[in-house]
Amino acid sequence: MKFGVREICDVVLKAKAAQKVGNKVFYKNEPVIYFDTLKTSSMEGTATTSYAQGGRGNSRLIAWEGERTVTFTMEDALISPAGFMILSGAGLVEATAKNTLKVHTTEQTNKVFVEGNEVNIVLAQRPFVGKISGKHEDLIYVMKLENGEVATEPYIPNHDTVTAVVFDEEQDKYIPADPDAEDHEVDGFMITLLNGADETRPTRAQSDDFVLADGKTPVFQTEDVVLVDYYVEHAAAAQQIEITPDKFGGNYYLEASTLFRDTNGVDMPAEFIIPNCKIQSNFTFTMASSGDPSTFTFTMDAFPDYTRFDPTKKVLAAIQIIQTGNAAEVGARTRTAHDPAHEKYLM
Repeated sequence: MKFGVREICDVVLKAKAAQKVGNKVFYKNEPVIYFDTLKTSSMEGTATTSYAQGGRGNSRLIAWEGERTVTFTMEDALISPAGFMILSGAGLVEATAKNTLKVHTTEQTNKVFVEGNEVNIVLAQRPFVGKISGKHEDLIYVMKLENGEVATEPYIPNHDTVTAVVFDEEQDKYIPADPDAEDHEVDGFMITLLNGADETRPTRAQSDDFVLADGKTPVFQTEDVVLVDYYVEHAAAAQQIEITPDKFGGNYYLEASTLFRDTNGVDMPAEFIIPNCKIQSNFTFTMASSGDPSTFTFTMDAFPDYTRFDPTKKVLAAIQIIQTGNAAEVGARTRTAHDPAHEKYLM
C-alpha cells in the first residue's frame, strides 16, 4: 500500500495527569482542548549519527545512531483563551461582581459643554473612579485635540461625581437620569473637570486654569473635541490572561486525526499519537495593518511513554492507518458475482 499525505490534522490534547488550565480542572486522560482550525501540522523525527573513521582518506567505517527526537508542530489560524493558556502556561482571571476587571479605554468626543466655570463632558461608558489598594488615584485624564493632535496637558475631572445622563430633546441638553436606571438605559455619563482653584485634587497650576477669567482665553469651549483616557469596570463577560515568570506549558497526550490517500484515490483515516508531549512555551503575537493575520505556532517535544492501549513498550510516537469502506473492500475483494445489470458499464 502506498499513500500520499496532504490533509491537515485535527488535534486533541488530553491531560497526562490532573492539572488546572485557567480556572478549570482536568483529570488524567480527559480532553483539554481541540484544535480544528489548523493551517499546518507536521511531525519531524531526527537522530544523531557518530562514525568511526580511519584508514586512507579517513573514510567512515562504522556508524552509531542515537539521540532520537520527535517534534510535532502545528500552526493555528485562530487562538482561544484556553489555547493561549496551554501554549504559554498562563493563568485566567474571570471578571465577577466581587473581583471586577478594570479595562483601559480611550474616547474622542465633542460632547463638551461649558457652563459658567464648569466644563462638563459626556462619555459613552461609565468610568471607574474607585480606590486602588485602598487609595484614591486619578484615573481619568482629559486632553483637548486640535487637528487630531493632543494640544493641552491632561486635565483631571472630579472623581467624586459621575452622573448618568439622558438627552432631553425639549431642553436640548443632557439631564440626570433616573437613579434606578441601568447603565444600558442611559445616554451617557457626565464628568466635570476640576478648575485650578480647587485644592482637593492635583490639577494644573493656577496659570493654566481652564475657566474663563479676565484677560484669558478659556482652554475648553462647548463642542471642542477632546480625548479622554479612562478605565471601565467589568463585573462579567471579561477575562484576563496572566503570564507569570514561573508557569509554563505542560505535558499532554496528543492524538491527531487526518486522511491519507492511496493510489486509487481512496482516503483512509490516519491517527498520529504522541503519548507524552511537552509544549514549548514560546509565542509571538504579530500585529500589522496589512498582510496575513497573525497565526499561533505550537511546538511539542515528544518523550517516550506508553500509548493508551499498549502498556508493554514506550514509544515516542505511533501512526495508525485504518482501511475502511472502499479501501478495505478493494484490498479484500478479488472477484464479484456476475450481475447482468452491470453489463452496460462494461462496453
